[in-house]
Amino acid sequence: MSILSTENLGHSFNDRWLFKNLFFGIQRGERIALVGINGTGKSTLLKILAGKFLPTEGIVVQERDLKVGYLEQDPVFDADSNIEDFIYSIDNEQQQLIRSYEKLLTEEHPDEDLLQDLIEKISNNDAWEYEDQIKTILSRLGIFDLNQKIGSLSGGQKKRLSLAKLLIDDPDIYILDEPTNHLDIETIEWLEKLLTTGQKTVLLVTHDRYFLDNVCNGIKELDKGKLFNYSGNYSYYLEKKAEREGADALALEKNKNLLRKELEWMRRQPQARGTKSKARIDAFYDLEDKTKNTGSKEQVELSMKVSRQGNKILEIDHVSKSFGNKPIIEDFSYVFKKGDRIGLAGRNGTGKSTFLNLITQEIPPDEGTITVGETTVYGYYKQGGLEINPNDRVIDIVKNVAEYIQMAGGETITASQLLTHFLFPPEKQYGLVHKLSGGERKRLQLMRILMKNPNFLILDEPTNDLDIDTLNVLETFLDKFNGVLLLVSHDRYLLDKLTEQLFIMEGNGSIRIYNGNYADYKNEEQERAKEAKIGAKGKVEVKQTPIENKKKISFKEKQELDNLPIEIADLENNIKETEGNIIEHTDPDKIIELALKIEELKSKLDIKTERWLELEELSNS
Repeated sequence: MSILSTENLGHSFNDRWLFKNLFFGIQRGERIALVGINGTGKSTLLKILAGKFLPTEGIVVQERDLKVGYLEQDPVFDADSNIEDFIYSIDNEQQQLIRSYEKLLTEEHPDEDLLQDLIEKISNNDAWEYEDQIKTILSRLGIFDLNQKIGSLSGGQKKRLSLAKLLIDDPDIYILDEPTNHLDIETIEWLEKLLTTGQKTVLLVTHDRYFLDNVCNGIKELDKGKLFNYSGNYSYYLEKKAEREGADALALEKNKNLLRKELEWMRRQPQARGTKSKARIDAFYDLEDKTKNTGSKEQVELSMKVSRQGNKILEIDHVSKSFGNKPIIEDFSYVFKKGDRIGLAGRNGTGKSTFLNLITQEIPPDEGTITVGETTVYGYYKQGGLEINPNDRVIDIVKNVAEYIQMAGGETITASQLLTHFLFPPEKQYGLVHKLSGGERKRLQLMRILMKNPNFLILDEPTNDLDIDTLNVLETFLDKFNGVLLLVSHDRYLLDKLTEQLFIMEGNGSIRIYNGNYADYKNEEQERAKEAKIGAKGKVEVKQTPIENKKKISFKEKQELDNLPIEIADLENNIKETEGNIIEHTDPDKIIELALKIEELKSKLDIKTERWLELEELSNS
């Protein structure tokens, strides 16, 4: 039985119907992806299902008392409220108890009676595990200073805050619009596990194909106002979609041939119409409607000339860069070669954007030199988007770069023709930039960069706001691109397909060079972790064999056992102190550094605790 469904749902903007007559339902435990090209109405449909506004026609039916959680692409907040007020809901008793408890612990001399009372209430409400979940979610999403004003956060931080609130509330159905935007790869992988744990019900829009494959067990495609359903993951959907489009193409060709014959009959038809003729005329118009707007789908065309590249491309020689006392890059050297295809990986805040700004000479290094070859032409696709006047016309944005553009095949085309290649029809070309959607702006930004015929492409999160079809075209172009490619992306599929080497930003100023793509790196890291675990078990077993034959603990082990409680207490105090330091900082890099330190200390604490239990058991035997 569906917990959320639609009946005869339709919605229009400015007399243009996005979709009509939609009937579908979502059952408990289903994890559905909504796919389709930009402009088909995916985000609009999610907002209607989440109850953000009413449809033009039809209704949304939901199970009684259903709790719906909605993550929008660009969340809107009360700028004057702080993070803590947003995270902890007033009407949620467990959350309010946890909030009071955490707040009391930050006081220098907390009221012991009040503290004891809160501990009892939290225990009675089974909220200790919930408190741990809240801390994990906030930490994973890089949220530490709960007193910070929401108005001071960046767009990416606001999106993560909105996601954190949704995960903490744990609704009956998760409706997520591009949940992976502004997350690093490790956080995306953590989110995948979270959403697939238990019987969570999820409806999401995302361009991340690995995320689709790993999370979703069903696909709904919104295409030309209609909804097509597919069971299975994204790979299965691609296979079945190709079969459907093949069948549609055959049916269309058959209808077109029949239409041509009927058109000849219509032209020869006399004015006097009998009943039989009228029925045939009505059938003709029905057939004509079927063949309208059902042609092949337009695609972005990427085919640009690449400037000639000399032997000397870019040389980085012992470069270092710090901000305050925080090292971003320390003593890094690399000589770029023809055909280099490099992915830049690392957690948010480890310095990826700083690295890009260094090599494009937008900021100077503290030490070392960066030498750019004379023939090197950068194409830098920035995450921030277009830096242009939103009141300019689209065509003027292009003409300001060039009136005529040379393509890969040698032909020269006009600015207007190029815009048409990038799916900007004449009415869009002479419209204002601020009327473009997020995906259209990204497309325009990409086009402006490629117009300069770069031979060194730098792409910083190019997948945000682009639909999957446009991404596939971009991938095909980049796959054939014979210049140097430097790619920053949280899209693991893109990294795997397009890169052959990684620069891994490790967060302490170190950049590790890895030969292979992200999948190779991840597999190697997992194997290394397994070997380390097996090795640790092996060491324990070696120690356990003689212990089992001993009747008494050795003098050396007794000394170790006596010292372990002190070491464990020191580690616990160090963790508390570091957690306290996090609250005092607002610098994201410093916060991440402290968070990593906490993880390291907790790992040491686990090892010490296990050893203490082992020796304690031995001493009592």
